[in-house]
Amino acid sequence: MSRFLIAAGGTGGHLAPGIALADALRERGHDCLILISRKQVDARLVACYPAIRFAAMPGAGLGASPVAFARFVGSQVRALAFCRGIFRRESPDAVVGFGGFTSAPALFVARFKGVPGALHESNRVPGRAVRLLGRLARRVYLPPGVDVPALDPTVVRAAAMPVRREIQRLPRPAARAHWGFDDARPLLVVLGGSQGASALNAWASGQRAALAAAGVQLAVVTGPGKAVGGDSLPSGDPKAVFLPFCDQMAALLSAADLVVSRAGAGTLAELVRCQTPALLVPFPQAADNHQTANAEHFARLGGGEVVPQTGLGALLPRVLQLLAAPATLAEYALRLAAADSALRWEKIIPDLEELAAPSPVAAA
Repeated sequence: MSRFLIAAGGTGGHLAPGIALADALRERGHDCLILISRKQVDARLVACYPAIRFAAMPGAGLGASPVAFARFVGSQVRALAFCRGIFRRESPDAVVGFGGFTSAPALFVARFKGVPGALHESNRVPGRAVRLLGRLARRVYLPPGVDVPALDPTVVRAAAMPVRREIQRLPRPAARAHWGFDDARPLLVVLGGSQGASALNAWASGQRAALAAAGVQLAVVTGPGKAVGGDSLPSGDPKAVFLPFCDQMAALLSAADLVVSRAGAGTLAELVRCQTPALLVPFPQAADNHQTANAEHFARLGGGEVVPQTGLGALLPRVLQLLAAPATLAEYALRLAAADSALRWEKIIPDLEELAAPSPVAAA
């Protein structure tokens, strides 16, 4: 048995694959502790996994303003001290970072302690964590076809994003029944990622009447603290629901005929796994425009289309056109099923086990 420390907090896109990895490692007899942030989104998600150990660490994301930068530096100093204490108590055999501000302190302490470290990047444009911390890691897992020239090629491995085991395509009638949606009417789901998306929330709220007039049911995951008044809206026919958070994503995605969504790597991996067609609206301020790269790759897989945020005014006609074309949606779903079969991530498990195993010299 090996002991793994997994740094994965800050957003659902970082934490969800960390949970998937921990679950798979624990099934093979290993011990895992996941470092998370103190954000509400992390607390809500980890509450669904009582069998996994978590530790909330101090930290704040990197900001552009002098005040935000000073807050980030101060929080990283506190996080380093926190991680040193974790290493003393846990004595991990390997550390795995999924990006975000929880990864850097854990990787720095691992390097200082001589503990092997790994980084996993899910976006088609590698983020700061991989570009800056990759030299500290003994393994860097990148999406197939993605490269970071500055990294030693011997440490790089191609790997898809870990997806939680409960994220699986469900029979549509059962998924619809879970949410109380009519199986005879089309269903549009709008997602903004774990943080929500104000632009998509506003679009969904503004188009609710037009969608209802076309007989389209609606589900919107607004994100914590970004409610748009959905809970207070009178129930109607067709049904519309607005949720701040969804911990039954497999059922929701399986129930949907079509999704309108941001293009975070975690959301796209779940769309592929559930074979759900999507119109993707990349967040235009995403670092290095990585959501656009993610969305374009999803479109190349054949699972949907890319709509720039500047094109939201023309989104409704395209949504209605696709919902009236079940053969097109079925073709998108078939292509996603083929992509899912080709993008299994579990091969990183034996590689991490090898990384964590003591060297023959150390064992002697």
